[in-house]
Amino acid sequence: MRFTYAEAMTDPSYYLPLAQAAEAAGYASMSVADSLAYPKESATSYPYTADGGREFLEDKSFIETFILVAAMGAATSTIRFTPFVLKLPVRPPALVAKQASSIAYLTGNRLSLGVGLSPWPEDFALMGVPWSRRGRRMDEAIEVVRGLTSGDYFEYHGEFYDLPPVKMSPAPTEPIPILVGGHSDAALRRAARLGDGWMHGGGDAAELDALLTRLAALRAEEGTADRPFEVHVISFDAYTVDGVRRLADKGVTDVIVGFRAPYIKGPDTEPLAKKIEHLERFAESVISKVTP
Repeated sequence: MRFTYAEAMTDPSYYLPLAQAAEAAGYASMSVADSLAYPKESATSYPYTADGGREFLEDKSFIETFILVAAMGAATSTIRFTPFVLKLPVRPPALVAKQASSIAYLTGNRLSLGVGLSPWPEDFALMGVPWSRRGRRMDEAIEVVRGLTSGDYFEYHGEFYDLPPVKMSPAPTEPIPILVGGHSDAALRRAARLGDGWMHGGGDAAELDALLTRLAALRAEEGTADRPFEVHVISFDAYTVDGVRRLADKGVTDVIVGFRAPYIKGPDTEPLAKKIEHLERFAESVISKVTP
């Protein structure tokens, strides 16, 4: 089992020391949240809060995902970084491929690329991308990113993207894992068909069990069940040794843990020292007990 430390919407000056502390404590990865802008008016709800409210995002600081990963990567040497999740279809996939390749190359392959659909039409409008057929656009974008980060000549001719044979250099010396986020059946099928793994956005234990069962069925249906596959989850079971073992028995490879409620309005007032204390205490009480 591997452990990912999650922290977001906090003082931007905290991220580098937090990455260093998580690395020293034995975490395998640190997640990086992605957000572009906050619209003044929106009728869209957020899928992971009980009431659909998104007001907790207002005035929260989000450093651009790839820039933050590059900065933390330069300040560390072993910990991986996992966008959770990058809103891929609102971005040009060729540019994403160049950014991801560059970071993976400079950090010694310490990038796992979590990708997903933005739930908000405002993100698509902001970036000048149509909201319609966003799922198919996402599928093509994953294929383009995978092809362009390979280091070989790659061409693509799809509904949304048309590329002549091109090559990007430098390329990472190992493939960048592409982890697909989302709970919908379409997202699970996308992960099973195109992904190197799946990222879970949280929920109760019964829902997680149902999602894992469906994911396994879709992987069998898509003929990818024998392919290496990562399963990253958020679960209360991740906070105890016995719970971690239960998750491992279900096929979970990575757990994502954080130590404060993320969906709160107003600024994060928890001091940096307290955050480091939380992550270190968890490493001592859980990570050290289940990691050889």
